[in-house]
Amino acid sequence: MFSLKKTFFVSATTFVIAVAMVSCSKSGETLSGLNPAAFDSTINGKKVQLFTLTNKQGMEVCITNFGARIVSIMVPNKDNAFCDVVLGYDNLAQYADTVNSPSDFGAAIGRYANRINKGKLTVGGKTIQLPQNNFGHCLHGGPSGWQYQVYDATQVNDTTLQMSIDSKDGDNNFPGNVKATVTYTLLSNNTLDIKYEATTDKETVINMTNHSYFNLSGNPSQPGTNMVLYINADNFTPTDSTYMTTGEIKPVYGTPMDFNKDHALYQSIADTTFAQIKNAGGYDHNWCLNTYKNGKGDDNKVAASLYSPESGILLQVYTNEPGIQVYTGNFLGSNVKGKKGIVYPRQAAVCLETQKYPDSPNKKNWPSPYLKPGEKYYSHQVFKFSVR
Repeated sequence: MFSLKKTFFVSATTFVIAVAMVSCSKSGETLSGLNPAAFDSTINGKKVQLFTLTNKQGMEVCITNFGARIVSIMVPNKDNAFCDVVLGYDNLAQYADTVNSPSDFGAAIGRYANRINKGKLTVGGKTIQLPQNNFGHCLHGGPSGWQYQVYDATQVNDTTLQMSIDSKDGDNNFPGNVKATVTYTLLSNNTLDIKYEATTDKETVINMTNHSYFNLSGNPSQPGTNMVLYINADNFTPTDSTYMTTGEIKPVYGTPMDFNKDHALYQSIADTTFAQIKNAGGYDHNWCLNTYKNGKGDDNKVAASLYSPESGILLQVYTNEPGIQVYTGNFLGSNVKGKKGIVYPRQAAVCLETQKYPDSPNKKNWPSPYLKPGEKYYSHQVFKFSVR
């Protein structure tokens, strides 16, 4: 056994971690090949570790409480061989290193998933300036959003894990003391059920989601554009060259944004004559789900699906949210190594982020992300796996 202790300075102003990188025998590994010791550490005085959920079908989901991140998902393919279908790192040090290997791999995003225009929002008649960490906008709650914070974790049983976080008033300049929970439940039918809940003592905005990168082939060294995508949506929200929503809602019909009839991503993602794809370098857009009507989402109907002809694995997504952000990993392709030392190529995976529309605080006619004292935020996101 070999042990190396090293201190990582994640940035000049954020995290200082002491990480113990300890190798162990194969018998100590998870089904996905992760070494739990590589996640056993302390960040900002809070204990971090790897948790494992399993069901009677043999499905396994590994999650770390650093950012409440899904690290691996093992599901059976058409040959009944188990595959890891999400991208990520096999150690805590890389997840926490926001300088050399920044990522949102698998994270529970908060306070506000996606972008807020110029980092400005109005709460109670007061304009608030948030951090501007992406093309002049506030992305995923700012540079120290919840994906880079340590959640408190309680493993209820083999199939249920609850993460909680207390976000103080002024966290990344967001108002209100917010208490939020993320509950992961692995069901017997190979479904990962995710529930987000939050309360506040002052009016604020909340928009949470999971940011897993899916490659259902089980071979993330290959592009994910062979996967077949379906989105139950007749409209989408166009963006400008800075990825910010313009305020318009446009029909998908007759454009490369139409996934009402499922098709392989490569059949439309290369259409650079379409400005939305050209500007984003692929897909990085919000679709307005047909499953959301009259202010309520139907989480019993399929909102979107992703399928790999190679593995036969089908992922169906359900939600009560009005929108889903589909991101095709356009910024992947650096030399940073992921799990098992694999360098993920550009567009190696697809993210399916159920959420409020981007910049909803500044679009009054869109579903509201505001949360007031006495109210309870509730968001439901379901990833159901099967073989076709």
